[in-house]
Amino acid sequence: MILKLTMIQMAALSVVVLFLGQFLKKKFHILEKYCIPSPVVGGIVFALLTLGLKIAGILEFEMDTTLQSFFMITFFTTVGFTASLKMLKTGGKDVFLFLILAIILVVFQDIIGVGLAKLFNLNPLIGLSTGSVPMTGGHGTSGSFAPKFEELGAIGATTVAMASATFGLIAGSTIGGPVANGLINRYELHREHSNSNEGSDVSAVETPVVSSATFLSAASVILVAMGIGTILSMLLERTGMTFPPYIGAMFAAAIIRNIVDASGKASLKAFEIDIIGNVSLSLFLAMALMGLKLWQLADLALPLVVMLLAQVVFMAFFAYFITFNIMGRNYDAAVLAAGHCGFGMGATPNAIANMEVVSAKYGFSYKAFFILPLVGSLFIDFVNAGVITFFVNLF
Repeated sequence: MILKLTMIQMAALSVVVLFLGQFLKKKFHILEKYCIPSPVVGGIVFALLTLGLKIAGILEFEMDTTLQSFFMITFFTTVGFTASLKMLKTGGKDVFLFLILAIILVVFQDIIGVGLAKLFNLNPLIGLSTGSVPMTGGHGTSGSFAPKFEELGAIGATTVAMASATFGLIAGSTIGGPVANGLINRYELHREHSNSNEGSDVSAVETPVVSSATFLSAASVILVAMGIGTILSMLLERTGMTFPPYIGAMFAAAIIRNIVDASGKASLKAFEIDIIGNVSLSLFLAMALMGLKLWQLADLALPLVVMLLAQVVFMAFFAYFITFNIMGRNYDAAVLAAGHCGFGMGATPNAIANMEVVSAKYGFSYKAFFILPLVGSLFIDFVNAGVITFFVNLF
């Protein structure tokens, strides 16, 4: 039996899943201790439920994911509004440094994937299908590159890549919190007071008064940016390159933000935009995890499972020992390490969610929330595509 859920029913169910995650986090201290995001907790429980129902032959879900895409684009649009050039002047060096780390991670993910594939006598392109394609690239990059791998003779590359991306989505959300928690406790890190207002439009002392007028203003500018973003996305697609669907909206929001900053005569409702962004992120993640098809992982042979576990171990090692140390060995670096686990294994929203939960427990890091979205949502997609293309031509 197949149960079809409309986009409204899907949205309603995602709220239930989100609250389920919050409830379980309160009941099981280990989830709170290791900073596992609520949407991830509830979403995985739901995914396990759907797995059981499918195996038993009782029920399958067919979900309308229209609103999932809407909430994803809404969230990334709100991230775009944080891309102020004035902030870039103070954080540009760190953004570049983190980008270099992300590039190094991408290269090693592909080296590990190809190396283990050769060890198990598999097609090297199958190795790439467990490397940066699904890990840093996620489902979008997997859907773009894996079919090309199959055309080049790597039979089953699409299934492997999509299943690996699903695995990475779970693993990246799971290990980020523990990595940051371990670093913060080991080195007794604390948020620096000077960081509390850096690059923020919102006072840390006084919370702005939210009204229907200010909320409407924030929602309106977000929707305008999303509309302009659709035009920018169409123009970008004409280059022949593959871009995530939210890239145009992010660019549009960044342009609007900097025009407003330069004018000096207007201001954005940053606090309200942030609220809308957080709500959109939670609902998007809940929907994304609800739709996980965990039975895809059962089709992976032992060599592929080993390859995926190797990626998890390397990601945790890289974030804990390299990202943290290179980015300053401080509280901001620990939060960035959590985020790096998220987008380094599949999705920038998971990275933000990892950092959100860590920040909720230990204190907000404006530096981390400025650096990672720029690298994870913008620059890394271009670099990853180039690295993947290099490895394809090499093997």
